[in-house]
Amino acid sequence: MPSNTIGTDGTITRDARSRYRQRADDGAHGAFEAETKRAGGSPRADIDVARGSAPEEISTLLGDTGEVVIRRRRMFDGDRLVQLCDTYIPAFVAEAAPDVAQLDTGVGGIISRMADAGLTQTDVVEDVTQEPASAEQADALGVEPGSLLLTITHVGRTEDGRTVEVSKHTLGPGWTLRYGVPLN
Repeated sequence: MPSNTIGTDGTITRDARSRYRQRADDGAHGAFEAETKRAGGSPRADIDVARGSAPEEISTLLGDTGEVVIRRRRMFDGDRLVQLCDTYIPAFVAEAAPDVAQLDTGVGGIISRMADAGLTQTDVVEDVTQEPASAEQADALGVEPGSLLLTITHVGRTEDGRTVEVSKHTLGPGWTLRYGVPLN
């Protein structure tokens, strides 16, 4: 089964082929924890949860300009900060699945809490781009401001097309992203 790896040089290979199906393995609280443990790492996250407005680019993806739940995470392998992730969740989702607004979202994380509330993500689109690091991102990830960093914009939708989550992952140096496309 596809899995992430962490090389002896610290390079992280993120294998997305089964990432979200394995999010609760061994009691993990989401995909990052599950995949980092499988790779032999020591995952942890500093989490802040608030309500507020999403940036315009995120609001456009959400199709919602109202108040959202914002989950800001600093994600570590041991003591090394490896990614920053801001997740934006529409109010209708937080009303149906209130645990998405908690610091501890339980086994399987927010995707599982959404599914428990009947908002199963059946379609995920991830756009991978390079974006210049802001001063804050550069300071956190140990790079120069303006350095190009890989970003993943994850948009999760239900079977009926409702967007239930937009996450913006900003990856620190040393990542490889692996995707597989079935040809049959």
